[in-house]
Amino acid sequence: MSQPREPDHVKPISSLFSPEVELIDVAIKQLEAILGPVDWVSPLINFDRTTYYEKEMGRPLYRRFVSFEDLIPPENLVDVKLQTNEIEQLHLLKGDRRINIDPGYISAERLILATGKNYVHRVYLSRGIYADLTLIFHKGSFTALEWTYPDYADQATIELFNGIRVRYMKQRIKEPKIS
Repeated sequence: MSQPREPDHVKPISSLFSPEVELIDVAIKQLEAILGPVDWVSPLINFDRTTYYEKEMGRPLYRRFVSFEDLIPPENLVDVKLQTNEIEQLHLLKGDRRINIDPGYISAERLILATGKNYVHRVYLSRGIYADLTLIFHKGSFTALEWTYPDYADQATIELFNGIRVRYMKQRIKEPKIS
């Protein structure tokens, strides 16, 4: 029989994209008020893998990935997603989003994103939020799954997340185990 135990804390991450580079930087500061200091920010990336957001947000779109220094319990993801939704709401222009924020976390085994949309590979958490299993760590690297968004399946993006995972694994060694 398995014995329930608390999971290890996880490393919060977020993807932010917008047609306004300055707004991405403003939103990162707002995320720091929720999650603590950022410990890594990606270079600016052209977000051009989909036209899904074009009508609402325009083009071109720019993206940054960020990770945060402070580890969190994985169950905090619901609160984080609801708070990022509030940040998006703060920046609406005539009812349209000017920024999209997709929070998630990296653990030793996986990369999870939070979403409000159900699908076959998404597990309901609470308050309308689902956990999207986006990448798994296998044979020394994150690996895409058949449903992984193409931009997350891109090898350059996977390398970014592998680097964040290395940082996370070093942090785990320093953190006392939860009993």
